[in-house]
Amino acid sequence: MTEAAASSTFTPRVFSGIQPSGGLHLGNYLGAIKRFVDMQDRGLNGTPIETIYCMVDLHAITVWQDPAALRQNTRELCAGFIASGVDPEKSVLINQSQVPEHAQLAWIFNTVARMGWMQRMTQWKDKAGKNTQNASLGLFAYPALMAADILIYHATHVPVGEDQKQHLELTRDIAAKFNHDYGVEFFPMTEPVIEGAATRVMSFRDGTKKMSKSDPSDASRINMTDDADTIAKKIRKAKTDPEPLPDTLEGLTDRPEARNLINIYAALQDITSEAAIVEVAGQQFGTFKPMLADLAVAKLSPISAEMARLMQHPDEIDAILSRGAERARVIAEPILRDVYKIVGMVR
Repeated sequence: MTEAAASSTFTPRVFSGIQPSGGLHLGNYLGAIKRFVDMQDRGLNGTPIETIYCMVDLHAITVWQDPAALRQNTRELCAGFIASGVDPEKSVLINQSQVPEHAQLAWIFNTVARMGWMQRMTQWKDKAGKNTQNASLGLFAYPALMAADILIYHATHVPVGEDQKQHLELTRDIAAKFNHDYGVEFFPMTEPVIEGAATRVMSFRDGTKKMSKSDPSDASRINMTDDADTIAKKIRKAKTDPEPLPDTLEGLTDRPEARNLINIYAALQDITSEAAIVEVAGQQFGTFKPMLADLAVAKLSPISAEMARLMQHPDEIDAILSRGAERARVIAEPILRDVYKIVGMVR
């Protein structure tokens, strides 16, 4: 059976997740959560698709987490999903640890994946650095758990940023090896979905660096908990250059800060970067920044307000996640049961 034929036998389904490590910011929203909402509401290329979105708390503990902070961050991330438009009735919304099939399939995949595959992972090298002997086994095996997150639902598509593309390629390698080793066409060859005007949002202080919660300067990012005044102030103070905006994207070459603000404007407007640059061509930043600030406040301050409301009701969040886990397990349990049968487990 060809790869295309094999994939066509699976229910079209999207899976993606974010670590609940705190500090949800504009890059998370535009690069991931906003795209999750678009897929939930519009489908993929206009075709309806099932959507499963996850707070990957098992991944978070590959480095030490304060337990109270982890609980708080998981609820805050869930609040961020919902406030941004992820509907727990339309999408399956879960935290990873409530669905034990993730970890159970990950163990099977630990026996399928090869050590050499894991050692080549860029994020392993970056996070472990020179201190690999003191890094956790979980951090090393992280990509096998990520593969299990995706394949426990037979997900056919995963929205990812460029920095996660290598892990999705490994997911495909694991699926292919499992299928080959056991002579089955059981797991799909999951496809990455990398698109959008601002899939990679950059720092307001340095347009060559990704926006990050770990940047010591709070002015480098918009936090999704920032109020309207703070959002506007950070955009007005964002680093730019003295030149007016050009009329083509090519004119933004070697102008990373300007390109970043145009991408953010386009993503918030739901238009392409090409359309955005035409719309604001010739403007000085003294004109463009207030326009971007007004747009960002209009789009983001309702999200921060709803997040704050939800965080006052943790029981409501917990009930949503519990219901999501029940729905997720309806999909995951029979898939894991079939995996055990294929592998030869007596059950």
